Amino acid sequence: MTASPHHAAWASRIVALGSAFPDHVITNHDIALRVDTSDAWIRERTGIEQRRMLAPGQNNSDIAAAAARQALDRAGLPPSAVDLIITCTNTPDRWLPSLGAAVQAKLGVRAGVPAYDLVTACAGWLAGVQTADALVRTGAYQHVMVIGSEALTRYVDWTDRNTCILFGDGAGACLIGPVDATEAEDAPEAARPRGHILGVHLHTDGRFGDAMSLPAGGTRQPASLEAVAQRQHLIHMDGPEVYNHAVRDMVAVSREALAAQGLTVADVDWLVPHQANLRIIQAVARRLGVPMERVALNLHKYGNTSTATIPTCLDEYTHDGRIQPGHTVLMTAFGGGLTWAAGLLRW
Repeated sequence: MTASPHHAAWASRIVALGSAFPDHVITNHDIALRVDTSDAWIRERTGIEQRRMLAPGQNNSDIAAAAARQALDRAGLPPSAVDLIITCTNTPDRWLPSLGAAVQAKLGVRAGVPAYDLVTACAGWLAGVQTADALVRTGAYQHVMVIGSEALTRYVDWTDRNTCILFGDGAGACLIGPVDATEAEDAPEAARPRGHILGVHLHTDGRFGDAMSLPAGGTRQPASLEAVAQRQHLIHMDGPEVYNHAVRDMVAVSREALAAQGLTVADVDWLVPHQANLRIIQAVARRLGVPMERVALNLHKYGNTSTATIPTCLDEYTHDGRIQPGHTVLMTAFGGGLTWAAGLLRW
């Protein structure tokens, strides 16, 4: 199928999904050996039971490439089918070159195919999907690999019990390709292409950037012995500030995304929220009016993997059949920036 920028009905869909996690599991009990906390304290406040950690010598690009490779395998396509890679991350192997370039080489995608990073905190994967959706709709690209991948445990302050309990490493990927929207709507339900992207809405308010940040390592505060001694190269977060913004903004952008498609919460079969904190997820679901039995969760197993939480959760729920053909899926995320987003899929 060759996309045409003049085809008004052209749309995009998620062709296949993939996930990858490091083998090493860090339990709440393991963290309690480092800081003054307990399994019960962490579960009560976050809903997290364990998370994954990269092994020494293992890099973000390794799990990013593994997740992308799984998506290609499930799509039945070779790496040569990919003509754009968008890696959404806050923790690249190096700031130069990009994580996307490293993934291109490890995945075996042909030389010359563009690959670049999007840095949009925890809303990054949805920002990547929004970008890929627009590019596929215009016919600029045929198959776009969008990856959310993080090595957050490399940036965790293991002396701060308020943040070290939250984060884990992981990667989720999706291959986005074209679909004729008119043909898809006319086809019987069983024959319709899956993963039709209905739309993504993205917002940022930079006035609150300090609420969630990694202060040192950029040009504002370059890496130095002083910065490391002050632990400025690690994640800093104002928990109460983030909570208040997250709940309010994720609810608002979810309603915005639904209204843009002429839908209501009653039309939503599954809510797939960013897996930051169970309390945030419960508050968002309650305000939207979505019962928790229709909320996708993998937070307890992997913690907050930032850009990887939604694609890995979506992968798990579609792969095991909980999200079924024809289901309407609402996705929403919130992160540093502050940035928030929501997207809709017709699975």
